[in-house]
Amino acid sequence: MPFIDVNEENFEAVLAREFEKEKFVILKFGSHYCDACQIMEMELEELCDRLTNVSVLSIDSGLSQGLTQQFFVEEIPTTVIFKEAEKQLFYRTGITLADDMIEVILKEC
Repeated sequence: MPFIDVNEENFEAVLAREFEKEKFVILKFGSHYCDACQIMEMELEELCDRLTNVSVLSIDSGLSQGLTQQFFVEEIPTTVIFKEAEKQLFYRTGITLADDMIEVILKEC
């Protein structure tokens, strides 16, 4: 499953659309120039290969500074997992293993 690129202009609409599909939504804050972000993408690709009820919204932190401020992103990569718009399950900076994110999601299923 490819990641969905979002920015400040389309974020709210895309987020609402993915929640309507009753999917867990993962926000992936990063940059194309960040080595740790590239590793994080591989972990998220593995997660998407193993779970079908997940959408990953990819946010370039350099281009969407309003979103990085809204979600208090100070370092990249930063990963945020939501079950519903008002239910944040997970927030972590740095590389997070697919297994750890899957464990968080499966606890909510």
